[in-house]
Amino acid sequence: MKGERLSSPLRLRRLPPRPISAASADAAANADADHRLVVSGGGRLAGHVGVSGSKNAALAVLAGALCCSSGAFALRGVPDLSDTRTMAAVLRSLGARVEEHGGGEVVVDAGAVTSVEPDSEAIGRIRAGFFVLGPLVARFGEAEVALPGGCRIGARPIDLYLRGLAALGAVVQLRHGKVRVEAANGKGLVGGQFHLDYPSVGATETLMTAASLADGVTILSNVAREPEVADLAKFLVTCGAQIEGAGTSTLVINGKKRLHGAEFTIIPDRIEAGTLMVAAAITRSCISLSPVIPGHLTSIMDKLSAAGCKIIQKGRHILEVSALSSPNNGDLQGFYLKTLPYPGFPTDLQPQFMALLTTCSGLSVVEESVFENRMHHVKELQKLGARIRLSGSSAFIQGKRHRSAALSGCPVEAADLRGGAALVLAGMAVEGVTEISGVSHIDRGYENFEAKLLSLGANIERKVEHQQQLMTGIA
Repeated sequence: MKGERLSSPLRLRRLPPRPISAASADAAANADADHRLVVSGGGRLAGHVGVSGSKNAALAVLAGALCCSSGAFALRGVPDLSDTRTMAAVLRSLGARVEEHGGGEVVVDAGAVTSVEPDSEAIGRIRAGFFVLGPLVARFGEAEVALPGGCRIGARPIDLYLRGLAALGAVVQLRHGKVRVEAANGKGLVGGQFHLDYPSVGATETLMTAASLADGVTILSNVAREPEVADLAKFLVTCGAQIEGAGTSTLVINGKKRLHGAEFTIIPDRIEAGTLMVAAAITRSCISLSPVIPGHLTSIMDKLSAAGCKIIQKGRHILEVSALSSPNNGDLQGFYLKTLPYPGFPTDLQPQFMALLTTCSGLSVVEESVFENRMHHVKELQKLGARIRLSGSSAFIQGKRHRSAALSGCPVEAADLRGGAALVLAGMAVEGVTEISGVSHIDRGYENFEAKLLSLGANIERKVEHQQQLMTGIA
């Protein structure tokens, strides 16, 4: 029913967060440990590697589950990550049932939601936790959500979220580090029109879920076109929503009174796929990977091809990436890269490609236009010997002619998720050993990252500091 109200508004049930798999429970037990990845470089990769379901799509769909007031639904392809476990904890804190059935399948039943205020501590750990704001206020007419956390790669303001909800008839208040939103009519949101000043993925997803239950038609213009946004739209339509224009810059949403449970499979993670493709390039190797959706990887394949890599589509969802030989005098060539909203080059692959460019010939330029503070990895790459000069939001990279002399291993620290992955890739290309701390950032977004690299022949090992200390004490 539209404007479904809770009998006790804002009655917070603080259910204990539970990991969604046994492996996750083991990881939680070591949460206070100092995890490090030790990478020995210089070797080549070979073989085939699997790509997990999209982290960003899974987080949006899990939040969108709150739109469904009747029936459980089964999600397939949900990666087992610290971020997805945190999102599961957010849903449980609202009273939803979240169960992991193995192999990436997660069953969610949001019919028993008893609160409109999720656990603040969980929200503070993950940016996507804020996405529950739209479904909650649309379904119950009110919500109160703490300001979000996540990687410190930029301000990422929430004003688009709040102004968009106001355009749908919400009254918004900021107080004590929380956002309080209520439907102005006391029942639920109403259809409206809103133009996003910037095609923010999070704002688009939040407003799409809110409009799916609003009374009437909503038109959202200049929205994000990322595949993860289109995947959320596809999920909502599977649950009974009426959404047109997914994948374009304009969404037309005819609100429904209620959405229902269904079965849905998350798209492959294009950022993980791109990271693995860079792993092949930076080690001058040949690997294949699947499943992928090649159309989601166009800008990535264009840059790798420009550098001299050979990319072949071996099947509908299989790609082979080879950097064993190059037409550019036997090595990869540097290039210019600028991050842009989709279908432009993804900001989430900028650090990994910068690591690659430090091993390429000539001068390369990387311009970051999405997040103003996404260059933490530069200092760490410089420790490895990379010649990078920063000027505002641009990095000028002077590559080396001989890959073996480009970088040399040393201790470095990951400051964020994608920068951490870049350091692992760089470590695979160096002479010597690179020890990477801050691995918890990497665990947020890559499922079985070192295991996948090991399967390709990488020399990489995870060490847990308190276990080492314990072993030393016994000895």
